[in-house]
Amino acid sequence: MPELINPTTRLRTSFLAAVTEFRADRDYPVPWFVTDVDPQALHAPSAFDAYVTRVLGEREEAAARAIGFVPMTTLWWAEGERLLGRLAIRHRLIPALEKDGGHIGYDVRPSVRRQGHATAMLAAALPIARSLGITEALLTCDDTNTASQRVIEANGGRFVDMAGQKRRYWVPTHP
Repeated sequence: MPELINPTTRLRTSFLAAVTEFRADRDYPVPWFVTDVDPQALHAPSAFDAYVTRVLGEREEAAARAIGFVPMTTLWWAEGERLLGRLAIRHRLIPALEKDGGHIGYDVRPSVRRQGHATAMLAAALPIARSLGITEALLTCDDTNTASQRVIEANGGRFVDMAGQKRRYWVPTHP
């Protein structure tokens, strides 16, 4: 049964295969997290270890980060040794994230889409967001992304408005 786990070097092979799938997918843009992987991490195991350490460190308030980034908890959706997706919970919002990004972003590996993973992954993340002090999570998606709209609404998302081409939803983090 899939579950949210902390990023781990144990899933390196599956993570790299997922990155290849995301890059080859012509139906969707390459997700941000794929472009954020340190290039050396794609080839050297020690660099992958450093990448995982960096991602885990992004949870800390004191961690160095680029302008426009906030502390975030990245989790991987995995079943056994297979990475199925990834999710990031941003601990707080800044104006840019209020328009595009929100508290939670997720990506499902192309080969396992349309199997309910995004809905289950978001449901599993909501209690974690609550433990971070987020009582209602803002989620955004493209106006044309009906799959994401269904995922958010299946998790109790309440449509708020449009910000440009983005739909904005508030999702309660409590049952």
